[in-house]
Amino acid sequence: MSLADLRMDYQLNSLSENDVANDPIEQFSVWFEQALETSSSEANAMHLSTVSQLGRPSSRIVLIKEFDERGFSWFTNYDSHKGQDLAANPYAALLFFWGALERQVRIEGRIEKMTAQENDSYFHSRPLGSRQSARASHQSQPIASRERLEQQLQEVVDEFAEHPPRPEHWGGYRLVPDRLEFWQGRSSRLHDRIVYTRQPDNSWAIVRLQP
Repeated sequence: MSLADLRMDYQLNSLSENDVANDPIEQFSVWFEQALETSSSEANAMHLSTVSQLGRPSSRIVLIKEFDERGFSWFTNYDSHKGQDLAANPYAALLFFWGALERQVRIEGRIEKMTAQENDSYFHSRPLGSRQSARASHQSQPIASRERLEQQLQEVVDEFAEHPPRPEHWGGYRLVPDRLEFWQGRSSRLHDRIVYTRQPDNSWAIVRLQP
C-alpha cells in the first residue's frame, strides 16, 4: 500500500454549532474530559508552534498544565529555543489531537509569562528528579556527551540535595486565546469545523467553516 492510499473514514461523532457551549473554554473542558476518559495516549500533550524573529516556524510537543478563562499554560526553560522565539514574537499556536475521538482543537493567541509566585508553586510541586533536571540542563544548548549531562545533574544533587531552588530562567507561559477551532472528523472528509473568535468586548463569535 502506498502512502497516498492511507486514509480513515471518520464516523464516531458530529459537531453542531447548535450544540456547542457559548464559551470556548467550557467547550474545551468538555472535550478534554472526554479525551482523558477515552484516549490511551497523553491527552494533555499539545503541539506548540512558535515563530522566530526571522519568521521561521518551529514546533514541538509540550504538556498543558492548566487551562481556565485566562488561557492555556505550560512550563519550560525561558532560554530554550521556544523561549527565544516567544521573546521575539509573543504569539503562538497550540494543537490538540485526540485520534481516539477523531477530534482536534486549534488555538491561537498572544503569550504572557506567568508570575514568579505561580512558577514557584508549580516548580515545588514537581517530582524531585524533575526539579533537579530543570537546574542541570541548559535546554537547547549543545553539550559534549550524555556523560557530561549526567555530571551536571550530579553537581546539582551534590549542591542542593533534595531542595533545588527554581532557576530564574525556568517558568510558565500562558497563551491568551483569540481564536479556537473545534474539529470533528466526519465521513467522506465532510468534517465539522466550529470556530470561536474573540470580539473587542471579549465576547465570542461562533461560526461554522467548510472542511
